[in-house]
Formats: sequence, C-alpha cells, structure tokens
Amino acid sequence: LLRFITCGSVDDGKSTLIGRLLHDSKMIFDDQLAAITRDSKKSGTTGEEVDLALLVDGLQSEREQGITIDVAYRFFSTDKRKFIIADTPGHEQYTRNMATGASTASLAIILIDARHGVQTQTRRHSFICDLLGIQHLVVAINKMDLVDYSQARYDEIVAEYQEVAEKLNARDIRFVPMSALKGDNVVNQSEAMGWYTLNDQPGPTMLELLESVEITHDQNLRDLRLPVQYVNRPNLDFRGYCGTLAAGILHPGQAVRALPSGKTSKVERIVTYDGDLDVAYPGQAITVTLEDEIDISRGDWLVAASDQVPLASGFEADIVWMHETPLEPGKLYDFKLATRDLAGKVSAIDYQVDVNTLEQRHAENLDLNAIARCRVELTAPVPVDDYRTSPGTGSFIIIDRLTNITVGAGMIHQPLDSELPYEFREHDSKADVVWNRTSVTQVMREQLNGHAGKCIWFTGLSGAGKSSLANALEVELNRRGYHTMLLDGDNIRHGLCRDLGMGEEDRAENIRRVGEVARLFAEAGIIVITAFISPFRADRDAARKLFSDGGFIEVHVDTPLDVCEQRDPKGLYQKAREGKIKDFTGISSPYEVPLKPEAVLDTNEESLDGLLTKLIKICT
Repeated sequence: LLRFITCGSVDDGKSTLIGRLLHDSKMIFDDQLAAITRDSKKSGTTGEEVDLALLVDGLQSEREQGITIDVAYRFFSTDKRKFIIADTPGHEQYTRNMATGASTASLAIILIDARHGVQTQTRRHSFICDLLGIQHLVVAINKMDLVDYSQARYDEIVAEYQEVAEKLNARDIRFVPMSALKGDNVVNQSEAMGWYTLNDQPGPTMLELLESVEITHDQNLRDLRLPVQYVNRPNLDFRGYCGTLAAGILHPGQAVRALPSGKTSKVERIVTYDGDLDVAYPGQAITVTLEDEIDISRGDWLVAASDQVPLASGFEADIVWMHETPLEPGKLYDFKLATRDLAGKVSAIDYQVDVNTLEQRHAENLDLNAIARCRVELTAPVPVDDYRTSPGTGSFIIIDRLTNITVGAGMIHQPLDSELPYEFREHDSKADVVWNRTSVTQVMREQLNGHAGKCIWFTGLSGAGKSSLANALEVELNRRGYHTMLLDGDNIRHGLCRDLGMGEEDRAENIRRVGEVARLFAEAGIIVITAFISPFRADRDAARKLFSDGGFIEVHVDTPLDVCEQRDPKGLYQKAREGKIKDFTGISSPYEVPLKPEAVLDTNEESLDGLLTKLIKICT
C-alpha cells in the first residue's frame, strides 16, 4: 500500500491528475463517469471536455470556485500495488489542510504549472513535505500541452526546482513532464513528448513511478515503539495493553521496558481479533500481555529493554501553526504526543522559516500557516523521539485549552539540555531506585586532578607481596603528584566488610563491595589501588566490568606457593596446614590464575625498584 498526496500551487492540476489516474486505470464506474460528465457542463473548468477534477472536488464551494479546499481521500489499485491518494488544497490559507494530508504520506506529487514554473506554494509545500519526513518526491510538470510540449521549458523548470531541492533532505526526487487533462505520461506514454527518456528508453509515466517506488525501507523496524492507547482488563485473568505499533518489530519473549516508569518485563502474547501473532510490524493494532504485573497506563510506551530513549520535559520542535489566532510563547496549551495528553507551553521561538527563500528569521509569535523551530516545555517528563527516526512517536498536536480546537502540529527535533536528573538503569537492587545524574562528571574531576581515574587491582596468594607492592606504588605515585587511594584486604574487613566471613559466598561478596567502592574512587578521578587475594576469576571479571576500557588494570603477583608459605608473615599457612583455618587459598581452597592480566609480577625473582618501574609504566 502506497499513501501519497498531490500538492502544489493553485490550479496546477492536482485534482485533475487524480481524476486522470482513476479514469485511465479503469477505476471509475460508469455511473460515476456519467455523473461528472453531467456536472462538467455546470461546474467544469475544461470547456467541452469532461472535468475529471470533479471526482475529488466534491464540496459545493469547491465546484463553484473550481478549487480544492478540504483534503479528499480516494482509494484505487492496479495489478502491482494499492494506493490511497490525498488530494490537498493549493491555496495558502488552506496550508494546514495540506499538512494534515501529508502527515501520513510516503510520497508526494508536487505539481508545477508549466506556464508559471516554481511558485511560492511550490516551495512551501516542498518544505512541508520535507519537514514531515517524506523521502520520495515526484515533481510533475503539468500542462505541457499549453507550452507545446516544449523540452526547453521542461528543462528550465527542472533546473529551477533543483535550486529548491538543494535545501531539502528528501533522498529520492523524480521529474515527469505530463498533461493531466490530455493524459500524457499519466498512465500512458505521451506521443507528443518523445524527448522524455531515461537511459535511452521512454521515461516512466506517473503511474509507473508510483507502482515501482520502493518504500519498504522507509519504516523504522529497528527501534521498538508501542504507545499504549488502552489497558484492556475484561476479567481478573487478563491484562492487555492495546495500541498501534509505531515502529520496530515485536514478538513474544522479547524483553521490553515501560516508559516513563522504567519497569522491565517480557512479552507473553501478542493478541489480535483474528488470534495471537508470532510477530507484529509497524501499523498493526495489537494487544500485548506481559509476563509480569507492572503498572502501565494510557500514554506510556513499551520499548525494547536495551533501547536508550531520553526522558525530557522539554524539546526542540518544528511547529506548523494552523489557527487564525497567533501562537503566543508562554501561553499554556494542551499537547497530545502519541497517546499521551498533558499541558505545556512554547517557551521560545528560535526562528521562523521564510518559505519563499527557506531562510530563517526572527519572530515574536506565529501566524496562520507559519512554520518555526520552537522550544517546548511540558509539565511532566515524557519519552522523546526524533520525528525523522520515528514519525509515530516523534510528532504531536497542540490544542487550545478553552475551545479544544487543534491549533498546531509539531515534529520533535531533539530533547532540550534540561534533561531529567535521573535515568533508568538495569540493576538487581532490592529497592526501587533510579540512577541520579551528577552535574560534576568524572571527566571534570579528572581535569581538575590532572589525570584519569582508574583501578590497579593486585591479586595473588597470601604472602605474595601484594600489600607491599601496593603500598610502594602509592608512595611513588603520590611523590609524582597523582591522587591515590589504597584499599587493603585486611583493612576493609575492619569496617565495610566486617560482617563477612571466609566462605566462598562471603568472599565473593567481599570482592563485589570492594569493586563498587573502587569504582566510586575512580569516578572521583582518583587512582585506586586494591590488594586482595580475590581468588575467583568470575569475581575479578565482575569488578572489571564496572570500569570503562582501560580503567581496570589487573596485576597478578605470581609468587610461587612454596615461597609464600616460607614467608608466612601472619602464620596463616601454618594454621591452615593444621586445619585451624578452613577454605584457605592455596591450601584448602583454589586460586584461579588470571587469564589475561595487564601485568604479571614475581616478587621472588625481581627487585622492588624493578617491579615499581614496570608498574609506573602501566599505570601512567
């Protein structure tokens, strides 16, 4: 299915083009053709010929004036594709209607009268289509019959529009010379424009372009977005979250996160009227059930658990104003974003776009049909998507709080810097917590200290010389002006870990706590030095994961067991041999040697000065 619009300046032939597409593709019934043939004599604008524009210009005022006022939608199909056409008005005062029609389109046909060339409305509609993220534009240079099918005139208009196209983001722009009234290059090839070729073949007609344009890659299948429209709770055994999938692909078993709460779960079922689905795609109306009972309400989003969606109470947006009463910065309006309704205001207008030149200029307020980049502030934080990435969740409408009239439409550009003071992170804490951001960052602390924060993790058997090396390293680093902190295994057990014993689970918890404390020191821009037996590889790897790349330096003090036992400064080995100490590393409990440590040192073979020289090179 291809949704497309026709737009352009007044009397460029938009409605006639649609009528010709329907007529020549045999999509008009005999009674319809008889009716517009009869009406053409009364309301037609084409002389003796049938006015095909009357197929979509159905309002009495439209027929009386020979113009389009409201958006008219028509469905038709060919053997290759189905289409929904939106015929939009060309008058400037009805630009808001044109924007409404363009909001759901994948392609836009921009008509240009060959006699007049590119007009103000041509630029305006091109800019609005681009603003709404339409990637495919077909520039139809119409009424070629009135300029004697002149190739020179066609080339002149193409060059004129290319100047407009340079300021647009659309990646696919095509040009077609045609006559909607005569049928040239609409459905059938024109005999009068043999010069219109592509790669030495006759150029594609309008219908051929519409049938062949590739739109499957326009949808965002990467970022999962399901705005919850309704919570379906028919009985005690069923709780479903209903909505239309705006982006991404959803399947049972997928991990999802509810926003703004940050709660996570997995999809249990995808329910529809026709039965459960194995997978859901954008545009499908679905009901999702989750494995866990979590608090989700209308207006919340379901996103992939791994997606980092910013939450913000303010954002930058492009706004199209649609009401005679100007937009007033600071005035309170109602905003509808996806399925969420909340109050807010336009705090500032950064600039208004001059649609004639696409230049930016200052504006105090926005009049009817004006387009501007604005700053929006809401009364509560919401998930924020870039419109070009996810149109379904990156757009909003503005509603007057007194009259309940839609007065504007907007496309989100990016969240404002005033982000939430917290974010949701995965955690296994037993408490319901968030991660609070700090204004002073690790980078700022490191700049103040003059060096990066990191962890030097000494591991090895008891008596290997870890504490001696760690102490000597801290003395040398301090002498050189570095900010340091030494965490010693015995010292830590006097306070932070005094509740832990020497069993396997307690030793793992001991290392976990030390790793967390070491990370805090590193984030403070300090070089933290730890000296712990830390016998289990999994515990050391878990500590490493707390740090960024290069922030964790594992030093294996690889002193042989017999040497350590000979030293036995605390008499622990002797007690272990006598069975007085259980789970003693190297005797009755294993030591798992590091697989890829940053350094391996042997205090039995090298001098202290030599070992320090190696350590200083690694640390600094």
